[in-house]
Amino acid sequence: MSVDVMVETTIRRSPAEVSAYAGDPGNAPTWYANIRSVEWRTQPPMRVGSRMDFVAQFLGRRLAYTYEVVEWVPGERLVMRTADGPFPMETSYTWEPADGGGTRMTLRNRGNPSGFARIAGPAMELAMRRATTKDLARLKEILET
Repeated sequence: MSVDVMVETTIRRSPAEVSAYAGDPGNAPTWYANIRSVEWRTQPPMRVGSRMDFVAQFLGRRLAYTYEVVEWVPGERLVMRTADGPFPMETSYTWEPADGGGTRMTLRNRGNPSGFARIAGPAMELAMRRATTKDLARLKEILET
């Protein structure tokens, strides 16, 4: 079973400001409720080929995985894929000007769970949607205050 969750929000900041904050892995533990830590495996700044180790807590389980940046267009798009971890996952962010100002940001997670995650697929997708919706709300709150 594949998982594909996409959520979006509008943030009253420019795409450049939103992407600079949201696209910086060091900020992820601040606005992602489930991410506990991020460590660079390659030297910053962000670029295609950059790798970071993430530790998260999700559905009561500790997850450790490595993301590799496969696309990075500041102010427009970031795509990362797991290079190592519990199951193949791709996370993508897009930023575009919103009608009336601000930024329309989308956050998409998709992948093919295995093991426990495969068994819990439908519940996992629902939990991911709930969590990412809250994460974007937190990001919006941080950037708008």
